[in-house]
Amino acid sequence: MKKIRNDELETAVIDWPVYMRRAIDLAGNSINTSPNPRVGCVLVSNQEIVGEGWHVAVGEAHAEVMALRQAGDRAKSSTAFVSLEPCSHTGRTGPCSDALIAAGVSEVVIACIDPNPEVAGKGVEKLIAAGIAVTQLTEFDALARAVTPGYFKRREQGTPYVRCKLAMSLDGRTALANGESKWISGSASRSDVQRLRAASSAVITGIETVLADDPSLNVRIDELNLHQDDLARNEQALAKQPLRVILDSQLRTPNAAKILSLPGEVKIFSLGPHDSVKNPPSNVEYLQTQESGKRVSLHSVLESLASDFSCTEVLVEAGATLSAAFIQAGLVDELIVYIAPKLLGSDARSLLNIAGIESMSDSLDFEITDLRQMDRDIRVVLKPV
Repeated sequence: MKKIRNDELETAVIDWPVYMRRAIDLAGNSINTSPNPRVGCVLVSNQEIVGEGWHVAVGEAHAEVMALRQAGDRAKSSTAFVSLEPCSHTGRTGPCSDALIAAGVSEVVIACIDPNPEVAGKGVEKLIAAGIAVTQLTEFDALARAVTPGYFKRREQGTPYVRCKLAMSLDGRTALANGESKWISGSASRSDVQRLRAASSAVITGIETVLADDPSLNVRIDELNLHQDDLARNEQALAKQPLRVILDSQLRTPNAAKILSLPGEVKIFSLGPHDSVKNPPSNVEYLQTQESGKRVSLHSVLESLASDFSCTEVLVEAGATLSAAFIQAGLVDELIVYIAPKLLGSDARSLLNIAGIESMSDSLDFEITDLRQMDRDIRVVLKPV
């Protein structure tokens, strides 16, 4: 396989980055393909796009197959641009490398290698063995990984990609002193949170939030504020709720909690056996996990979600203590903070319970990766430095 940078491309293929960028954009059409990666594919013949595809949902045709179906006979002798190395094994669907070979494509251009041990270069090897030239556009590796970050993190590190969502006032408060917090952020921000949930394999919260707020933490289709075309494209993915996960070391979650009563599976992680729980709802599974400081080990929970439930991206929606614990443990890959244009006062509740920082050198630093206005609110996306 040839690896090449954009500035090394010859004149005859100078437009390759345009097609690869399109393939990556197509991958983003899918809101949730967990545990599979989001992948896009573009077929080009004589500088004309003859087929496009993306992986819609787990169990459905992969991106390459969708593009080949659209191209039909025009796929022969075309160049395929794929955001991820074509698979070489049979899972719920057949190998995409075989489909490309059977269609008679002349060349395959990829953005990155699949970290799945069942693939991991084998797809490239199979294509080359069939006489198909394979090139990696190395400058698109990071972009292709960014469109499906949880897939790569689960495969490479054994834990899901963790987003932590927070909402606050201008003065960094999340609720009034009496606990009232509905609503700090506006409807546009709340719709964005719904989309974050829909993109997640699991939504994690703590027992204190369950007892104080009785949240639902489910995906509500009518609140996604998606275009009808996007809803249609993601109908299958949206038909399944993400796992709702409660960290409850002492098993205090009441059976009447709203989070247990809605459709979808619930996982409750605790420190002890659940023998004391009487008549648990049928959709609830209790899991005993490791201890860390008399609390549920957050890292063990994430490892379990990745290995036992194939979770790729998870969303933490919790209170000031649990959210801070995830952040201080270095387990958060991305912070998403919604800032509302209002002041709640010094006696209101703070955003995070982080204590003991006595010098600026001990502060927790982040870099802003995205900043945008959402109606009256501001959404800031940050990553740890």
